[in-house]
Amino acid sequence: MGLIQRRNFSTFASEPSVRFDFNYMKSVTPTTEEYYTYKSLFEVVPSTVPTLDESEPFKYAEIGHVSKNGEVFPVTLSFEDRDELNEDLFKKIEKGDIFLPERGNILISAIRPYLNKIVLIKEDDETDIYFTKAFIQIKPLINSRILYYALRTIFSEKINAVSRQGKGYPTLKEDDLKTIQFSKKVIDNLLAKEEELISNIDALEKDIKELKSIQRSKKEIVDEVFSSHFNINMVELMALDSQRRVDVGLSSISSLNSTIRYSYRWNKMKLIQKYLYRDIDCIEPLGKYILSSNNGWSPESVVGGEGIPILGQEHLEFDGVLNVSPTKATTKTKNNMENFFIQEGDLFISRGNTVDLVGLACVVETEVTEDIIYPDLYIRLKIDEKVIHKKYLALLFNSFFGRLYFKYVSKGKNQTMVKISSNELLNYYLPIPPMEQQLEIVGKIEEQIGAQNEIEKQIEEKRNQIRVIIEETARS
Repeated sequence: MGLIQRRNFSTFASEPSVRFDFNYMKSVTPTTEEYYTYKSLFEVVPSTVPTLDESEPFKYAEIGHVSKNGEVFPVTLSFEDRDELNEDLFKKIEKGDIFLPERGNILISAIRPYLNKIVLIKEDDETDIYFTKAFIQIKPLINSRILYYALRTIFSEKINAVSRQGKGYPTLKEDDLKTIQFSKKVIDNLLAKEEELISNIDALEKDIKELKSIQRSKKEIVDEVFSSHFNINMVELMALDSQRRVDVGLSSISSLNSTIRYSYRWNKMKLIQKYLYRDIDCIEPLGKYILSSNNGWSPESVVGGEGIPILGQEHLEFDGVLNVSPTKATTKTKNNMENFFIQEGDLFISRGNTVDLVGLACVVETEVTEDIIYPDLYIRLKIDEKVIHKKYLALLFNSFFGRLYFKYVSKGKNQTMVKISSNELLNYYLPIPPMEQQLEIVGKIEEQIGAQNEIEKQIEEKRNQIRVIIEETARS
């Protein structure tokens, strides 16, 4: 049963943003509780376009380069190394989609704010990172670290409440943030114990930093196991990938090029595969073992809404295990919609994503106890499991074998959204060793990722402790 909120038309008439959606009106409902206005705690900082030294490399971050924990993993760009794969980034930058945030400021993602991609630009950061203007930059007028953690925890629902449901996903504007009412009691409680809070947070952040120093990424583990098994020199491979020129002849139009592609990217992929497969004797076309492939369905959906849950791109992981924790739902229906419900054991491929993530693959390893829709940007792939272990295939897709293949065969004018089709899957030549070796590779990867997951649990416990400290202090 839905909630009903009664509001007078006079409220609508006096609302400067002319917004009347439920979540927004609920968030600005008049209250007897004292509160601080946005202007009492923050000010929006104009994000001016910097002048770049084109002779020097620089670090740049889009929303996809920021984790849900506020960590930034920027790309390094150089005008001297401008090429087809990073051209879209340079075009965005040349159009002014770049700024250098000030130390001590906070960045909030203006796209899908529910993902909690909030970044604190620390005072002691040694390296400048430029950001896309899809982040809103705000300047705290009191302790920036306390306000940063407060925004990530106790005030995160308020940020989501004032966001707008755009076409396909929520968005946030600077004026939306200005409507938030921050509880005076909460802020005063945090500031009253400011010194103690910072001391406790410092200790926990130190522990997190030490744990992260021994942590290895899932992709690093996957790549290491595959490179070791197939005796691939990763240094040589990465050097080949960075090579900007490819010399080709008409002989490149062969039986392995049925669509007669002759682009730089296609030939770069063939050059890389020639290097990778030179000493591997089990290369076969994937199409030989594909039984069926089906795209998903992406009806209109709402974050936190009612209806049937829908998965998204954020649920695909490098460890080859689908993270079944949807945040969006739909009330739409269609004939045979049960064909789009996920099942335990399903193998999914991302058919549309950034150039680095397209083709990422995962298996549903958990029991599915409710109807959950897989989206149009997923391909559900059924294979001959007598020959190919689906977890092996997913991990191979996520390794350098798959990453470099899909990076170059994907199509799209904008490298932030490229796509693959069933043709790229059917024509993918890849190593298919005996089942015993496939299981050995999967086992090694799962064992090592399991050890890293324990470290990640410890890190998450420390983050939760920070969250609890902030929340308990706010309520005291």
